[in-house]
Amino acid sequence: MRIRGAVLQESGRSRPFAESTPIVVDELDLAAPGPTELLVRIEAAGICHSDLSVVDGNRLRPLPMLLGHEAAGIVVAAGTEVDDIAPGQRVVMSFLPRCEECASCAADGRLPCERGTAANNAGELLHGERRLSRRGDTVQHHLGVSGFASHAVVDRASAVPVDADIPPDVAAVLGCAVLTGGGAVLNTARPKPSDSVMIVGLGGVGMAALLVAAADGVEHIIAVDQVPGKLKTARTLGAHETYTPAEVVEAGIAARYVIECAGHAGAFETAFAATAPGGTTVTVGLPNPEARASISPLVVTAQARTIVGSYLGSAVPARDIPRYADMWRKGLLPVEKLISSHITLDEINEAMDTLADGTALRQIITFDTEGSLS
Repeated sequence: MRIRGAVLQESGRSRPFAESTPIVVDELDLAAPGPTELLVRIEAAGICHSDLSVVDGNRLRPLPMLLGHEAAGIVVAAGTEVDDIAPGQRVVMSFLPRCEECASCAADGRLPCERGTAANNAGELLHGERRLSRRGDTVQHHLGVSGFASHAVVDRASAVPVDADIPPDVAAVLGCAVLTGGGAVLNTARPKPSDSVMIVGLGGVGMAALLVAAADGVEHIIAVDQVPGKLKTARTLGAHETYTPAEVVEAGIAARYVIECAGHAGAFETAFAATAPGGTTVTVGLPNPEARASISPLVVTAQARTIVGSYLGSAVPARDIPRYADMWRKGLLPVEKLISSHITLDEINEAMDTLADGTALRQIITFDTEGSLS
């Protein structure tokens, strides 16, 4: 079938992206789903720093690539081996499929699936297939989803069904921002209500961590960011104290659990410095692979500190996404407050500039319901 999608042509072009246009909205061919796959009509897709990191060259991927990994949509068709999802079901995409066979998949979300990681790095679906092409040439899949398009073919392992009452834009954000930020709180840090939690970096993932910490009853939440507007927003979302990174370091402010969500070495250093003796630094952000941070091994030992990574919020998507959906349904998790704006697919380059400027939490691409191009 013919679809319309946002294809990254070249990484590392100069900003503003609105002028250098590294992403081209184009017509593509999408092959039918294989036995373990789904054809999904995309309803909404969120723009995340993991998309931006491919555009700006911080994370190299095979190109050309149809971007987008945080998305929700309606199943149109299912492969012959899929017997638990039917056409008409709304699904949330997860950007790391799980084969449920490797040793990492047995780690209850703590480790990313080995096969899923390899497929993501190669631009493939979970079982090694590619379903996208453009004028006869192969186009790579982004993190098994490629959700910046009217339709996508994904492996069944990349999709989690949700009830129809979950709005498409909320459903999309559950699949990455909430899964990652919320999981860093509930799955990795696991604070008690009386514990203090600090969140460093208030993008979509950091704000989602804040929302989930508040929903979980944490009584002392500290929010840290360089952007004054984000600190103001954090206070409306449940933060009890807000600071810039410099203020945290200068005043010696500390917390039992510090969750770093910025993806920068400096933010990690701030988070480590702000972790109380006996406390835990949880790192969620994905910096440039060449980035390095400086910390004191002596402090780790003498203060009995813990440093732990939390990829995708140490989540099991099939378990955790329904949990967050239920929290939203009960009014405990106002995910819609993370949505900065709704945009069209044609505004994708401008949206990458907005994200790089640090002025947005989640911009959501919304799609019409007309279906394929032909």
